[in-house]
Amino acid sequence: MTDLFGKTEAPPFDLPAGVDYEAVWREEKRGYDIRVPHGQLFYAECYFPTKVSDRTVEYLVENDSVNWREADWRKLEPERIEDLGFRNIRWKQDWINFFGKRMPLPRLTCWCGDKGAAYTYSGIRSEPNPWNNGLRYLKGQVEQVAGTTFNSVLLNWYRDGEDCLSWHADDEPELGRNPVIASANFGATRDFQIRLNEDHGQKITLRLGHGTLLIMSGELQHFWQHSVPKRKRVRESRFNMTFRRIGA
Repeated sequence: MTDLFGKTEAPPFDLPAGVDYEAVWREEKRGYDIRVPHGQLFYAECYFPTKVSDRTVEYLVENDSVNWREADWRKLEPERIEDLGFRNIRWKQDWINFFGKRMPLPRLTCWCGDKGAAYTYSGIRSEPNPWNNGLRYLKGQVEQVAGTTFNSVLLNWYRDGEDCLSWHADDEPELGRNPVIASANFGATRDFQIRLNEDHGQKITLRLGHGTLLIMSGELQHFWQHSVPKRKRVRESRFNMTFRRIGA
C-alpha cells in the first residue's frame, strides 16, 4: 500500500544486511532503485499493464501451424520450431557443445536489432533480425525508465520450468564496459538470481513475473553473475526480453 509520503510496505525481495545494500522506492518510476556493491538494479514488479503484458505473450507466439493456447511446446522437436511459421518473432533452437557433445540450449531464442548489431555469446553468433512494431513499442516503454537508448534485444522463451539460464555475466566486449541491460518479462513467474563472483553464497533472488521490468547497470557485470534456475513445478511459458546496446 501507499500513503501521502510514498510506499510503506517492505519490498517484495530480500537484500543482505549491510550498508552496501539498499532498496529505495521511486514513486515517479513505480519501482525500486537497488544498490549493491559494485552495481545498481531497478525493479518494477508491475511495470507493464496487464493488457499490454497479455497481448505481448500472444504477439510472441502467434503462428500459422498450432493453437498457441493449447500447444505443448515441450513436445515439439527442436528442428520443427523454425517451421511453425511464427508471425512476429523468428524463434530458433540454438545448440552448444558440452564436453564434445552437441546439445540444445535449454530455451528458444531470437536476436533482433539495428543493422550490423551482431552478438556472440556461448560461442553462438547471432545476426540481428529486423525490428518490428511490437518490439519497437516495448523498447520505447523500457527506454523511458532506463535513461538510455537500445539498439538490440535478445528474446528468450522458457517453455516451462525445465528451461533455464546458467550462471554467467553479460560481459561480452561488444556490450561496452558498464552496460545497461533492461529485462522485460511476460508469462510465468520465474526466479532471477544474482551472486557475487567472490562469494557464491551471497545470493539475491528477484521474482520476475508477468509485466515485471528489471534493469542492471553500473559495474554489475564485472562483479556479479546471474541465472534463471530450473523450477520443475512451473508448467507455463516465460518470455524474457533483454534490451542492450551493441557497440556502446
